[in-house]
Amino acid sequence: MPSPCRLIATFCLLAGAAAFAQPPAPTQANVPYGKHASQVLDFYQAKAEQPTPLLFFVHGGGWMSGDKANPDFLAKCLENGISVVSINYRFIAEAQAEQITPPVKACLDDAARALQFVRSKAAEWHIDKERIGGCGGSAGGFTVLWLGFHPDMADAKSADPIARESTRLRCVMAFVPQTSLDPMQMKAWIPNNEYGNHAFGLGSMQEFLDKRDSLMPWIERFSPYALASADDPPVLLFYDSAPNLGKSPAKDPVHSGNFGAGIAEKLKAVGIEYEINYNNDYEHMKYPDLFGFLKAKLEK
Repeated sequence: MPSPCRLIATFCLLAGAAAFAQPPAPTQANVPYGKHASQVLDFYQAKAEQPTPLLFFVHGGGWMSGDKANPDFLAKCLENGISVVSINYRFIAEAQAEQITPPVKACLDDAARALQFVRSKAAEWHIDKERIGGCGGSAGGFTVLWLGFHPDMADAKSADPIARESTRLRCVMAFVPQTSLDPMQMKAWIPNNEYGNHAFGLGSMQEFLDKRDSLMPWIERFSPYALASADDPPVLLFYDSAPNLGKSPAKDPVHSGNFGAGIAEKLKAVGIEYEINYNNDYEHMKYPDLFGFLKAKLEK
């Protein structure tokens, strides 16, 4: 899988992170939301008299690497009265060590639990739990899309007060996200795609294709494409390559704009409000920049 470093550098510039010689320090760092060492988050409090909206950030790295440090749009958010949470979570290897099947389940479940934990802290952290937007890049973008499209995982009857909190988001902004974990669908969109088998603990894309039928219940549970429905929040997807759906091999298949073009048909069909920006083309966008989308959607 290609390194996300180039993409992360691009996003930081887009987010205006260069405005700070050093990124702001978290108000609270390494706050545990679970028992595993990787289940920690950083909280950045925006200064405001009223409870603030919040950006919930999930880093990328293929669910195999990465860190919560320096979340995208941190500077812009704090300047505009939006608090920020950035999370770490268990990676594929850690899930496999715990014999979690399929491994990606741990990564996604951690994100959901972290979001519920943040909502449980709403009064203490002076945040508006009704105005939380998801943001992430690559696998992190996939994760926030999954949160955005998944039915609410709140369990009103749970004895655990955190589990009673909602997992719904007000909006989602995702950078170069994968939008499906269906190997056949990904191959149809991006013929040279070899990404996704690791999420299920499989050694190759061919093995993934061979086991697709037996894995379909999990694939449908995890894929944003399969989960998208009319009651889901608005989304903004950004890709640094133009789509060429199902045709010539993509230069960076893991982050191909074809993931955006592929899910666009579904978003339109079910009636989800969406914008897709390819190669910083703002001419066809409703918003003047990427942060403009987030700011507008988190307003009261």
